[in-house]
Amino acid sequence: MSDINAALSAAASGMRAQQVRMRIAAENVANANSVGTDPNQEPFRRRIPLLESTTLASGAQGVQVQGTSYDMSAFRREYNPSHPAAGEDGYVQLPNVDTLVEMMDLREATRAYEANLNMIDAARTMTTRALDLLRR
Repeated sequence: MSDINAALSAAASGMRAQQVRMRIAAENVANANSVGTDPNQEPFRRRIPLLESTTLASGAQGVQVQGTSYDMSAFRREYNPSHPAAGEDGYVQLPNVDTLVEMMDLREATRAYEANLNMIDAARTMTTRALDLLRR
């Protein structure tokens, strides 16, 4: 039974990590157009989750979120001299968020979450079948 518990805890850690990935992708998309209020203020900077392999209490290898990192790529620029955040050259700095990349990250996180959920379902099915055999 300990192997099944280890599988369950590994899958659960994977689901928790994917939930964080989904939340961060949603935050990035939500702020894809968040700019500063004046030319000296930076716009929203994309965040990236940092995942790390870890040994769980069950002895299984799982994953945990170590935090987030900022994507230090360049901000997008758009010419809009009437915007309050426009610099002297008339350009506004926009967040370095690409919604296409975020949607792909979200899809990947969703699929990984579903795969972990399937692992939990398989472990539950195996446990139920084993208990059914013992009842006979």
